[in-house]
Amino acid sequence: MDSPDGPGVRGGALYVVATPLGNPRDITLRALDVLREADLVAAEDTRKTGRLLAAYGIDARMISCHEYNEARRVEGLIHRVRSGGVVALVSDAGTPSISDPGYRLVRAVIDVGLPVIPVPGPSAAVAALSVSGLSTDAFVFIGFLPKKSAKRTEALRSLAGEGRTLVFYESPRRIIGLLDDLLETLGDRPGVACREMTKPHEEFIRGRLSAIRDRLAERDAVKGELTLLVAGRSASAPDHEVSEADLKTALREALGAPGATVSAVSKAVAARLGLPKKQVYAAALDIQQCVPPHSPPRD
Repeated sequence: MDSPDGPGVRGGALYVVATPLGNPRDITLRALDVLREADLVAAEDTRKTGRLLAAYGIDARMISCHEYNEARRVEGLIHRVRSGGVVALVSDAGTPSISDPGYRLVRAVIDVGLPVIPVPGPSAAVAALSVSGLSTDAFVFIGFLPKKSAKRTEALRSLAGEGRTLVFYESPRRIIGLLDDLLETLGDRPGVACREMTKPHEEFIRGRLSAIRDRLAERDAVKGELTLLVAGRSASAPDHEVSEADLKTALREALGAPGATVSAVSKAVAARLGLPKKQVYAAALDIQQCVPPHSPPRD
């Protein structure tokens, strides 16, 4: 029966249920209603979902549905929905099918004309954006990049001119590599690394990508999944390709200043010209010997 606040749980539908990123109290009341009423909960990891259900006293039948078996599960789950059952799709954390399993099942249920109903709630991308301090008027959700270096680099190069905030997901094992690739292809832009959101060791590392990389690289190991936000290409960045001559001119001027170092100059020039720091650093090393040391004027 429907409540004054909206439709109740009805049979013959697939419910896509968002679950907490970490803190179990972030679950919505409606999500709990659906999980209690579900004839079957299709979970990315039945052990993790089982702990969440147990925390709220929910004894529901579960079946695994993850990236390796989702295609095989589709037919049986469609049969359950077509027979009038309530099927709840959940991932380990956040919203299913958003860089998580679920897309194939959702698409298949839609294709056979059965209802798919969202139960909105936590999303790592939206949570990170809300506290990033970066532009949120428009953003581009990338999620996980390809694991192979060539494809990952190709994907990043296609984003080099994007002016909207970029949102990436990455594992702790590959985050340093991602930051290296970003510095190489996009330059040293402002960013925020969001780690272990809503959990006891929640952390937000803000600053230039090089500074974020250095802080993470200092650790014996990086733990917890990360959401990495990167500022879009600045509107003040040159709207034309920076020539080698322009770059060398900027570096010669900067390196001739009192107390100038290759590292500091490379960082500043890369940020000003919108170029990757690695490229600028290499050019600075090439011309360093040609810049005479600064000496105070003589009387």
